[in-house]
Amino acid sequence: MNLRCMIVDDEPLARKGLQEYCADVDFLEVAAVCDSPVKAVQLLPTTQIHLLFLDIQMPRINGPDLLRSLPQPPLVIFTTAFPEYALQGFELDVIDYLLKPIAFERFLKAALKARSYYELLQRPAAPADNAGYFFIKCDNGLERICFEDILYAEALQNYVVLHTLQRKYITYLTFKAVEDYLPTLHFLRVHKSYIVALSKIDRIAGSDIIIGPHYIPISRHLKEEVMERILKNKYLKR
Repeated sequence: MNLRCMIVDDEPLARKGLQEYCADVDFLEVAAVCDSPVKAVQLLPTTQIHLLFLDIQMPRINGPDLLRSLPQPPLVIFTTAFPEYALQGFELDVIDYLLKPIAFERFLKAALKARSYYELLQRPAAPADNAGYFFIKCDNGLERICFEDILYAEALQNYVVLHTLQRKYITYLTFKAVEDYLPTLHFLRVHKSYIVALSKIDRIAGSDIIIGPHYIPISRHLKEEVMERILKNKYLKR
């Protein structure tokens, strides 16, 4: 399936370059090109868009503010000349952050991440009555997290980031508390800072576990144990 893309950038050369890059990637289809966030806001409700290439600094409305205004945003890749906005990108759950001038190789890597994540979102969910859940404190409220939605958990200083099918949740918890709560039948600690959902693993490449567009490192001293657990009774070979 093609990803229908929208390009939002106030610079003509930047728009042209992104259009040319998209034309060279067979699974990207440019559905709309906007020279301002205002035009994008008008088009998005009536145009099916899977992936948004979004500049950050633009007149009247900047990229992050546009993204915050969307009730159901598509997947987003920031394109900008300003590296200091990377943290905002993380907080807003963007797929990737491309710094101008953008090399095609880097563009392609971001596009592949977006496709992988989109395909991951399309996987059928488990029946609701079979899915356990719990609540965490997040964004001044309590968020319900279903075990079936979790891709992996990541330790981040005094916080834990839960990466799910829908978004990332940052919560003030200890990593051990999360590890102790997640059912060991379905989750495995693979690194001092990462716990993965076994059912969500797509590939293992070298010392990395790949879940959609995410690369999770396997700790060197845990690798034998991790590989045995992941592959047990599930590795077909000649």
